Amino acid sequence: MKTVVAITGASGSIYGIRLLQELPGEKILVISKIAKEIIPVETEYSVEEVYAMADEVYEDTDLFAPISSGSFRTDAMIVAPCSASSLGKISNGLADTLITRAAAVSIKESRKLILVVRETPKSAILLENELRLARCGVCILDANPGFYSKPKTLDDIINFTVGRCLDQLNIDHDLYKKWE
Repeated sequence: MKTVVAITGASGSIYGIRLLQELPGEKILVISKIAKEIIPVETEYSVEEVYAMADEVYEDTDLFAPISSGSFRTDAMIVAPCSASSLGKISNGLADTLITRAAAVSIKESRKLILVVRETPKSAILLENELRLARCGVCILDANPGFYSKPKTLDDIINFTVGRCLDQLNIDHDLYKKWE
């Protein structure tokens, strides 16, 4: 499996980091400029440590990177977290960064695209952008924990959302207790 993981400037960069730790196969990483500033503030990781978790890393400004073309095959793309700004750009077809271009490619090539939106409350504009993308087949996966698994730690809550992403890709895991 070849997966693009993008980390944008919303709070919650740990979701993208945990995905890099849990996803099988080849991982291609893009981190936005703002996310690079957020990662060391919100987590115990440096940007360099996060880079080391991926097989390939591209700068968000590199619109010549292979993932900007539909002829470069990937299985899925996950934007975690996905900022409201990135969601708005993707929803409106603005492909001015590598993250938004790769997302546009995923949509046009009918590849799995998962946006882990970490924004609350949501304005009508944000909801309309999400609806537009959902109608295009994009998975909008809010970073909302389930409590039926009785989480006890922050890791349990993070693992629930990461596990739900893996569920969308039909990847087996034991990150949280499934509903019975």
